Amino acid sequence: MRRSDWCRDVVSFSAMVALECTNVGLNTLYKAATLKGLNYHVFVVYAYGVAALVLLPSPFITHRRGVVPPLSFSILCKIFVLGLIGCASQTMGYRGINMSSPTLASAISNLVPAFTFILAVIFRMEKLALRSSSSQAKIIGTIVSISGAFVVTLYKGPPIILTTSPSISLHQAQQRLLSSSESSWVIGALFLSVEYFLTPVWYIVQAHIIKEYPSEPTVVFFYTLFVSFSAAIVSLVTEPNLSIWIVRPGVALASILCSGLFGSFLGNTIHTWAIRMKGPVYVAMFKPLAIIIAIAMGFALLGDSLYLGSVIGATIISIGFYTMMWGKAQEEMVEDCTVSSLESPYAEKAPLLQSYQIEEI
Repeated sequence: MRRSDWCRDVVSFSAMVALECTNVGLNTLYKAATLKGLNYHVFVVYAYGVAALVLLPSPFITHRRGVVPPLSFSILCKIFVLGLIGCASQTMGYRGINMSSPTLASAISNLVPAFTFILAVIFRMEKLALRSSSSQAKIIGTIVSISGAFVVTLYKGPPIILTTSPSISLHQAQQRLLSSSESSWVIGALFLSVEYFLTPVWYIVQAHIIKEYPSEPTVVFFYTLFVSFSAAIVSLVTEPNLSIWIVRPGVALASILCSGLFGSFLGNTIHTWAIRMKGPVYVAMFKPLAIIIAIAMGFALLGDSLYLGSVIGATIISIGFYTMMWGKAQEEMVEDCTVSSLESPYAEKAPLLQSYQIEEI
């Protein structure tokens, strides 16, 4: 493996893990903001508006450098469709978290790798050879990761490390949620399920766009602009009360700014870059880590107790995750070897062919 490829793999892996950590924290902050009265429609409009404002110079810089082809109307239409998908996905997701919890969102997000893998195979963006060890590893790893995530969610087990902290643990939050409003929990789960079905669709469409127009900042700028614009129209139709647009300093404003900068701006840019470099399935592979990250952050930062179910589930997720990564790495190694074998004979024969042509002349 070349040094540049190794560095790219390390950077993409580190960026995706850091992004999942950030998303867990942002979802928790958003939940706290909704408890203070923040409307989820307004949140999407403002958060994506902040991201679009930060990315505003990117189209001019890209155009001045001339590193990519001109932005055509066709590409803008495709980004607009991507924005509609993103607007629907984000609205469903934040509505689901509002009616349930970030814990449930992390659990249901484990369906993303399976959905993404199926769609990538259908659209021929991912190769599926059942006799190939790399394909078998990706399939098995996906199933194992999803299974481990549901073990964490559904099985508590005896405590391993008890703390005296008054904070609410993962399973305590679920129990309170279910006992307080079961119907709201079910509706929230349905909204989250729709979001995490639209997320793989977003990955696939984004992969097609970035392949045709390889400029992440410009694509993300127009995407965030279209999402903010679409969400504003939906909000004005569904929420006639104009007072919801007033956001005062506090946890609501902090949630909007943090989500706009670290989620809508930085998160979407990293996702777009990783999709172009590694493909949509690679990006989806990191979703099962959200449960492990939620448990680790709760234990380290909030003093939550550590339970046997969390340890077992986290171990299963880790095994599945690294199995998927191994399968992806094996597939890339085979592709590199194939390209090298095709190029090397040409490189060897080219001088002979040239000398033969010179002798004839």
